[in-house]
Amino acid sequence: MSALLEVDRINSCYGDSHVLFDLSLHVERNEVVALLGRNGAGKSTTLKTLMGIVHPRSGRIALDGIPLEGLQPHAIAALGLQLVPEERRIFGSLTVEENLILAGLTAKPRWTLERVWETFPHLGQRRRSRGTELSGGEQQMLAIARALVREPKVLLLDEPFEGLAPIIVRDLLAICRKLATEGQTILLVEQNIAAAMSLADRIYVINNGHIVEALSTGALRRRPDLLHAHLGV
Repeated sequence: MSALLEVDRINSCYGDSHVLFDLSLHVERNEVVALLGRNGAGKSTTLKTLMGIVHPRSGRIALDGIPLEGLQPHAIAALGLQLVPEERRIFGSLTVEENLILAGLTAKPRWTLERVWETFPHLGQRRRSRGTELSGGEQQMLAIARALVREPKVLLLDEPFEGLAPIIVRDLLAICRKLATEGQTILLVEQNIAAAMSLADRIYVINNGHIVEALSTGALRRRPDLLHAHLGV
């Protein structure tokens, strides 16, 4: 049986700058996979390529057997891939509830607001607050919730714990673990190595646009030399 998300030898560029080189990875259904690497290694470009924000020059991307390469981001999102970008991109002038309603307008099926409040109790308490009134952690929760409203097959998280206080990271990790337990498939890009490894089943390590390691989280923990060589920890 093929993986839910399959990426086969993609090459992506920004103008004349070649960023991803024959990059391949896969994510199985109900699996959490982390893509780790230093700044500038190509992690965010990988997620943008999957979403059609960056179009690969070559290679194959398939979601649940459906080819994605060449499609526009809205079409890819409709097929079940949802990206939570590093910059969050919530609507600051809208309330939490309005952000969620807007996200779900064209989604079938979609999460109910009650399910959102159950998963993110703090957002339920702030449902009438505008985006500009939220803390960084609350904005990140809203960004993730907004993607989940569309009931994605695969949730792409780009640096979800970046710049957040440790207690907020702890709360977000707990939410992500709950989602994983419930069967949500996740592909995670993260600089917080400890947080990523506490969540993921498998790890890919990217360096200068190349996948240099692919192994289970347990295997990576047993290889501190790899962590030091590729991630500087």
